[in-house]
Amino acid sequence: METMSHKITGEIKISDTKEQEIQGIGYVSDYKEKIEKYLVSPATETLEIILGGAIKLNASDIHLEPEEESVKIRIRIDGLLQEVITIAPEVYKRLLSRIKLLSSLKLNISDRPQDGRFSIVLENTTIEIRTSALPAENGETIVLRILNPQSLIELEALGFRKDLLKIVEKEIKRPHGMIVVTGPTGSGKTTTLYAFCRKIRKPENKIITIEDPIEYHLEGISQTQVSPKKGYDFASGLKSIMRQDPDIILVGEMRDTETVNTALQAALTGHLVLTTLHTNDAAGAVARLTSLGGMLSNIGPAVNLIIAQRLTRKVCPECKKFERVTPEELKKLKEELLHLKLDVPHLSEETKIPKAVGCPLCNFTGYKGRFGVFEIFSVNDKIEKFILSESSTAALRELAIKEGMITIKQDGLIKVLEGLTTLEEVERIVGE
Repeated sequence: METMSHKITGEIKISDTKEQEIQGIGYVSDYKEKIEKYLVSPATETLEIILGGAIKLNASDIHLEPEEESVKIRIRIDGLLQEVITIAPEVYKRLLSRIKLLSSLKLNISDRPQDGRFSIVLENTTIEIRTSALPAENGETIVLRILNPQSLIELEALGFRKDLLKIVEKEIKRPHGMIVVTGPTGSGKTTTLYAFCRKIRKPENKIITIEDPIEYHLEGISQTQVSPKKGYDFASGLKSIMRQDPDIILVGEMRDTETVNTALQAALTGHLVLTTLHTNDAAGAVARLTSLGGMLSNIGPAVNLIIAQRLTRKVCPECKKFERVTPEELKKLKEELLHLKLDVPHLSEETKIPKAVGCPLCNFTGYKGRFGVFEIFSVNDKIEKFILSESSTAALRELAIKEGMITIKQDGLIKVLEGLTTLEEVERIVGE
């Protein structure tokens, strides 16, 4: 089987002097000043500062967006875009040519989408940059996705509570079955699956992935990337992987009937299958699998665990303050948490919860960093029989809660009481 991945054709090597400048960037305001300093420099140097500064600030994406008379540069930090600077169109034209050249995109094409990759060497680390060029009203808009291997974190640091971590660690060590991670785009599903693989990889295990695209390269794991033009899609790739005698299979996403049923069969025949789906909650994954053509007679026995997740911003440790809950906040917390069979902190009028303030460290947002909030749906014998009865998603969710499932919202509120985030942030992510 051919291992397929994008060829990274261009590379930027940052000089020691430039690295020192980049290391001096601590805030978005510093970043803006550095970019301003290099706007009159050659495009190569300007791009180095734009990329290096974004990496230093732990940004996940850089957006270069042409407007009528200028070009806006924004970066995504902790899931939200922050405006950095506007630059002149002539500066952007030079940057655009440089980015296209590095990414092996066609310079003379501006009316069609193009995708490519290049890499940047910074602090003895090679970081891949995924380029997306899209025609827009005022010219091509560019998004640079930063694939920093240092952003990969261990399972224990994802944000699982101790009781949930025990469940996950038990399930990923099982020799067969399926673990499904659900959530919208950008909710950290791939990061979670990679953390699972890093936790369970051993010399005696063969782990093979099929992804679209490969985001991070994992040592000791065979990773493949779909290439529909070459006839290698999720369905055909999964069949080929099965002939490679794997112990663990990571399927980046299940999108069609053939992939779903092949993955379910793999889970039933001695393989551990890790995969993702786009659903709003854990119970909805069952309905999604059936809508994709999965057979209920296979879903119940094959699926061991369903995890729904979101990414929530951490309240900034430098500027956060604690305030007594308002009567309305106390009512919300009690309604969600008082009936749980968990050691939830005591709730009263004296309860204090964190509030976001804002300081230079967090670019005056009140938040710095992110962690996961989770909903874990374990498929036990009772739930398996319920799935076979073709019950509704609402009824399945209700049963899961009776069986002890903590919802994403409840998990988030528990972390508010632990001082990790704010009530406002949890409501932003999962709703009131």
